[in-house]
Amino acid sequence: MPADLPAHHAAMQDRARQGEQLVLRGIFLNALLAFLKLSGGFLGHTYALIADGTESLLDVFSSALVWTGFRVAARPPDADHPFGHGRAEPLAALAVAGMTFCATGWIAWHAIHLIVTPHQGPHWATLPLLAAIVAAKIWFSRRLGAAEIETGSIALGIEAWHHGADALTSAAAFIGIAIAVAGGRGWEAADDWAALFACAVIAFNGVTALKKALGEIMDTAVPVSVDNGVRAIAAAVPGVRALDKCRVRKSGLSHLVDIHVRVDGEQTVRAGHDIAHAVQDALLASNLRITDVSVHVEPMK
Repeated sequence: MPADLPAHHAAMQDRARQGEQLVLRGIFLNALLAFLKLSGGFLGHTYALIADGTESLLDVFSSALVWTGFRVAARPPDADHPFGHGRAEPLAALAVAGMTFCATGWIAWHAIHLIVTPHQGPHWATLPLLAAIVAAKIWFSRRLGAAEIETGSIALGIEAWHHGADALTSAAAFIGIAIAVAGGRGWEAADDWAALFACAVIAFNGVTALKKALGEIMDTAVPVSVDNGVRAIAAAVPGVRALDKCRVRKSGLSHLVDIHVRVDGEQTVRAGHDIAHAVQDALLASNLRITDVSVHVEPMK
């Protein structure tokens, strides 16, 4: 990190590093679970577990995309990117959402194929494995969800949802396998129906994740609490008589602000300039994750 990096950009890089570490842990967790699921699925004759393992394997690649997005988003502004590289983070989230839809379609197609094709039923020994997997996924999903709130990262939110969806898939597989084992002959397709049901739920939730990523790319309005916070901080700066316009947009792990403030029209240009700088400094020093502020001064009679 450069020694002269502004404090607000340094804070943004700290949030990115926190996200990177969590995503890396998720990659290792998914790699381990993919191995366990696929091994258990093939040995235990259950497609629901094979489908679950395939999804975990794809999660390794999608998490790598998110990790790369964090690395790029953490870079400070440069000559080619004066507002920073924050867009890399929602773009990575968008790619992950796309991969999720592809994986869901592939798993659903194979589940339907096995539903109409006679095959051997699942083994009961896969049930304890699935119970442990569900517990691990729920725990990690909650950790990522808490990190999303702390960093404001869309990609971390989608990763949290991803791990939660994986827990849902495993839970559905557990129910399906339990029904198939308890029902015996004639109930072999129960775990395939479970995989199909999980795909429908994941696809539905995937639409929500996709909307969040697209919303940030399209500069959807930030939450009212953030907008009100910006206005309150700017209005409290000495010399600011009123606010004219205030526009805030999210860019990756930070917010960019464009604000118009009204000052006494009888003041000198230098005094108005000092007030504008005070507004900028107050916003950059706030806890609203702001990394760029543009202040326009309007005279007020």
